[in-house]
Amino acid sequence: MNAQPLNRLIVAAALWCAFTTPAFAGEVIVAAASDLSFPMKEIIAQFERQTGHTVKLTLGSSGNFQAQIVNGAPFDVYLSADLDYVHQLEQKGLVEANAVYVYAIGRLVLWVPNNSTLDVRKLEMQALLQPAAKHVAIANPATAPYGRAAVAAMRHYDLYDQISPRLVLGENVAQAAQFVSSGAAEIGIIADSLALSDPMRSAGRYWEVPLEAYPRLDQGMAILKQAHKAGHFEASRAFYEWFRNDSSRAILKKYGFSLP
Repeated sequence: MNAQPLNRLIVAAALWCAFTTPAFAGEVIVAAASDLSFPMKEIIAQFERQTGHTVKLTLGSSGNFQAQIVNGAPFDVYLSADLDYVHQLEQKGLVEANAVYVYAIGRLVLWVPNNSTLDVRKLEMQALLQPAAKHVAIANPATAPYGRAAVAAMRHYDLYDQISPRLVLGENVAQAAQFVSSGAAEIGIIADSLALSDPMRSAGRYWEVPLEAYPRLDQGMAILKQAHKAGHFEASRAFYEWFRNDSSRAILKKYGFSLP
């Protein structure tokens, strides 16, 4: 092959790469509430495939993340199950200007495994009082919004004092779901998004707790100022915008979230 066609081939290959690969592919470090475990995997897969950016995801308790961010944890984007935590960071000057966004509204469900004798759809909240419900799994209300919502729902039905001695607290709502799915608890008050995931939908059944029984679970996100310091702002902004697009919102809706 002579030099001229070879040079043309090299130039064409370079141009193809330039138009199909993001010019500034980067990394974004995301702290997300554990109720997002399943939708987040789908959203991140699409984001990475379409943008070339990479995401380092940590799932956990919204309250714990908020405390870690205040103490300098190197997260770029924060997705909380409680909008209040995001506003608290904003008040401390840790959030980018105009970057707070309500991405979803969460829901609570009562969940039991398939082999349970508890008929949650018939008994509803009274299922928690049945002798078979020896242990009731919820997220820790001190740090997890879904735990606080679970306590509020039990108080709404005037059941909390009877049930509190039997509560098993997970560090976050995903751990509470794990407790009940593994048999460490007989029933759990967990996030709808977890109950609708493939593993839990096939392993159990649930009843949706009425929305009026607990404070509205507005879930918020923000880009943190740490993203600038780490040189991750462009990737963080791209992820923030991606999470707000129609495709991501459709995934959230599939997992039971209401959309604001």
